[in-house]
Amino acid sequence: MKRIKNDISSPVEEERTNLISDEQLAELLAKSEQAKAAPAPEEGQDGDNPLSPPRTKLTVEGLGEVEVKEMPDKHVLNDRGLAPSIEIENLYKAYGKKLVIKGLDMTVYPGEVFGFLGKNGVGKSTTIDCLIGCKDFQSGNIYINGYDVKQEPIEAKKCFGYVSSEPDCYETMTGYEYLDFIASVYGIGEVDYKNNVRYLANRLDLKDEDLSLPSSGYSHGMKQKLCLIASLIHTPEVWILDEPTVGLDGRSVEELTKMLREYADNGQTVLLTSHNIDLVGAISDRVAILNEGKVAVTLDLKANPNHRLGLRRTFFEIYGRGGKDKNA
Repeated sequence: MKRIKNDISSPVEEERTNLISDEQLAELLAKSEQAKAAPAPEEGQDGDNPLSPPRTKLTVEGLGEVEVKEMPDKHVLNDRGLAPSIEIENLYKAYGKKLVIKGLDMTVYPGEVFGFLGKNGVGKSTTIDCLIGCKDFQSGNIYINGYDVKQEPIEAKKCFGYVSSEPDCYETMTGYEYLDFIASVYGIGEVDYKNNVRYLANRLDLKDEDLSLPSSGYSHGMKQKLCLIASLIHTPEVWILDEPTVGLDGRSVEELTKMLREYADNGQTVLLTSHNIDLVGAISDRVAILNEGKVAVTLDLKANPNHRLGLRRTFFEIYGRGGKDKNA
């Protein structure tokens, strides 16, 4: 199913005016009046409380039935009228009998660096793997630029560039051969390919003589730089990075930090996971902290600078108090 997509050449406001008809509004108002007149639910029941969505049963292999929320088919525009570039709705993922992701919801918009934090083993990388299509999931929906990652995987993959903490490239190829291969996958023309490689290699200090050698002789940091260049070779609208600074020297970390901020400021989307809380706090517009398989808190650092200053404290408070949900 396709969602609304952002069209830079035309205002999104036209999409917003048609989200609900007068007839639908009247129907909703009538239901609201009926709900007011209905008897209150018994203790322990949620009734029709919108903050407590209806629940259904999901059968997970090895676990049997697991209760999950029923999520409405919705589309949320931000305050600038932009549709989300990443939507994760009610995501459930299990490994055998272990349920790792438990109803995770997350929305990321164009023009922002979105930080994704959590301690080891809480499901950050699993969430990313589900997002990019590397792992299947039991329940939920994931959209990238409006494309359903299960129903339209190729279209979704065209929209993003991905970098992992462990650089994975064909080591029998030279750096140039690998980048040429990646460019051919995305159908990048020769002129754009050469311009992009020249610019990105200069930014990340990967020299011509390095790119002319087989990547099997590269250090971890050099392979990571190669993968960073490959992830941007097609100028994707969404840049997804999972611990991208691992193995990079100080200068390269500083340059990558600038690139992440620039990318978002130019209207694209950056999703960044890292254990470096200070780095994430310094460059992110919003941050989600994951715990117990779902987002425990989403902080708007741009709107509230105090969240930025107190990010480290908030992170440790969440795990110190058992990870109860908190909204901000």
